[in-house]
Amino acid sequence: MARSSTKKSARRSLLALIVVILGLGALTAGLAKWGDGSMTPRLGLDLEGGTELVLQPQLNGTETISEGQVNRAVDIIRQRIDANGVSEAEITTQGGRSIVVSIPGQPTAEQLDALKKPSQLRFRAVYVQALDSNAAQVNPSGTPTGTSTGTPTGTPSGTATSTGTPKATTTPSTSATAQNGVVPDALRAATTPATPTATPTGTPTGTATTPAPSATETAPAPTPAETEAAVKAQASTGLVGLGWDKVKADAAAAKVAKEYVALNCGKPGAIDAVKDDPAQPIATCGEDRITKYVLGPSEIDGSEIADATSGYQPGPNGQPTSIVEVALSFKDAGKAKFAAVTKRLYGLQSQPPLDQFAVVLDKAVITAPQARAVITDGRASITGSFTIDSAKQLAEQLKFGALPISFALQTQDNITPQLGEEQLRIGLLAGFIGLLLVVIYSLIQYRALGLVTVASLVVASVITYLAVTVLGTTHGFRLTMAGVTGLIVAIGVTADSFIVYFERIRDEVRDGRPLVAAVETGWKRARRTIIAADAVNFIAAGVLYFLASSNVRGFAFTLGLTTLIDLVVVMLFTHPMVQLLARTEFFGNGHKWSGLDPQRLGAKESVRYRGRGQFGAPGAQRPPATVGSARVADGKAKA
Repeated sequence: MARSSTKKSARRSLLALIVVILGLGALTAGLAKWGDGSMTPRLGLDLEGGTELVLQPQLNGTETISEGQVNRAVDIIRQRIDANGVSEAEITTQGGRSIVVSIPGQPTAEQLDALKKPSQLRFRAVYVQALDSNAAQVNPSGTPTGTSTGTPTGTPSGTATSTGTPKATTTPSTSATAQNGVVPDALRAATTPATPTATPTGTPTGTATTPAPSATETAPAPTPAETEAAVKAQASTGLVGLGWDKVKADAAAAKVAKEYVALNCGKPGAIDAVKDDPAQPIATCGEDRITKYVLGPSEIDGSEIADATSGYQPGPNGQPTSIVEVALSFKDAGKAKFAAVTKRLYGLQSQPPLDQFAVVLDKAVITAPQARAVITDGRASITGSFTIDSAKQLAEQLKFGALPISFALQTQDNITPQLGEEQLRIGLLAGFIGLLLVVIYSLIQYRALGLVTVASLVVASVITYLAVTVLGTTHGFRLTMAGVTGLIVAIGVTADSFIVYFERIRDEVRDGRPLVAAVETGWKRARRTIIAADAVNFIAAGVLYFLASSNVRGFAFTLGLTTLIDLVVVMLFTHPMVQLLARTEFFGNGHKWSGLDPQRLGAKESVRYRGRGQFGAPGAQRPPATVGSARVADGKAKA
């Protein structure tokens, strides 16, 4: 019964592997036929060549651009390139002003436009804010709520206290929450609003803290029609409050309500499809990708920000407190606009989330504080569950998120592969030679058992090829020479797993165990070693990927990918195949060419129980475990 169960388990594992390979093959073929994929991996800049773009900042008169703005622009451009599915791009600065972008292949018109346009940072009023039920299924943890506080007593009057959500927090949440604010009744079932934090002692006179009402969690989930009606009503109210004509407001609200219902923040690229018209309300997502909004027209442009800094908020006596803040100041024109916005929103504290304003960077909401005072001097303070690093990141987004410049395409040249086809062929030849040496070693060392190594390497190669090809289509992964090196190194990693397993089996045979028992016992001991070794390789690959430069990241990615594939192959192919081979006459009887010959391995001679109350004499070879029965003659086992 146990033997039958083991054989069934081995066959199920092999069947699962076949399903994985066929699934990857079908996905590759489907993407090539009906999508924009291909049947071969995409190559990187060093192997395929591409396009080099030199972007020149456009300045007016005596306007200058700082090093910080250039570095921030490089970060924004890199994010936009990655969002368009182009990986392994190289982005550098030239002369402290120009930006040089090298992209594999030929960029599309959309990619060129994304490179040249300035990042858009806008301030919009919040009409609807709720947890996206679709995204909540993907990321149920949500983003915890933070508190924005104004400048304490001792600073000029006119600063405000408000409650908002910073981009990053330090306190994880076990359930998704809406970001401060109450959503319409029909949407309450989809979110759990947070309870605002009370204003700290020392808030300037005239500011007020009005806790937002708690939303009930017992309401039934709204239908799409109910959701659309609620969003339309809320958006229309906000537009009318902004001074829109009722008919015009209703039409715009109906349009944005449909967009809100259709928006799925958990879907990759959802924000890319949002139309960012500054004169119209929009439906968009937060950077957490689990909260979605309906926002009013843009009222302040990011270019109106004079400065944004981060640090510890000063206390009443001027000494820094433990509260981390982002201090924001506006230019002269922005001061008047911001004063008008906060005055209107401050009068809506009884109608959250209509008292909130969202800071929107490239169509994603990065924070949405509530107005708790009328700010007339253009200076505001945002606090919450910030760390120094997260506050600095938000300050940089506010300061450099909307550059007061655009970039013009100065030159666009085709660049030849840095390594070329000849170097790629040499690299692949080196990999083939390494693979051949591993095969030769396996056949010499393990004889027929070495064929399992060969077959396992073939299976691993097929899965790796299909995985790299699919990732090239779905995630824009491109194979560079560093990545090819990672694949070559993976040959040794994979072969090492087989060697550990086979040596464990042979150790058990040397101890006198029957082959079937040796396979199972050896696997239990080898499995721990293989998993530990692969875990170390994967951790090393992860550290390299996140900390190293772009060239090394290709090596790290392929090394990590092939390490995972090695585990799949060992678990679903190598071990099940050895289990089945151990039950054949050739391997089970320990043929001298099997690689598991007890005499060749120097198996221990011991007294063994033969069944029915009989014991084998010392020096007698153990009977085969699975094939027929053994006859003992002259101290040697004969099949």
